[in-house]
Amino acid sequence: MTHISGFEVLADPARRRIVEALRDGERQVNDIVEHAGIHQSGVSRHLKVLHRSGFVSVRPDGQRRIYALRPEPFRELEAWLNDYRRLWEARLDRFDTALKHHVAAKEDPDQ
Repeated sequence: MTHISGFEVLADPARRRIVEALRDGERQVNDIVEHAGIHQSGVSRHLKVLHRSGFVSVRPDGQRRIYALRPEPFRELEAWLNDYRRLWEARLDRFDTALKHHVAAKEDPDQ
């Protein structure tokens, strides 16, 4: 099986809608179909990808299967993004300083 990155998994809009449907807790397939607006066969296919990539867990409940989000892949994405967040924040801090200096210079042209 080929490894798919979390970003590749979540790049699909249908899978993002399924993740959104599961954000508030466990759901069975029919509830996900209703919330996500995707045909049942499509939901099943995307749930298979989400399960294989670790984004969702599945547990049997009689004849039904109950799906839930798993936090680990989201933590991995967050950790990856944190490195870039520090970069963006540093740039925004420099921009904020330059903007304040520019505004102050316009208000007091003798500076």
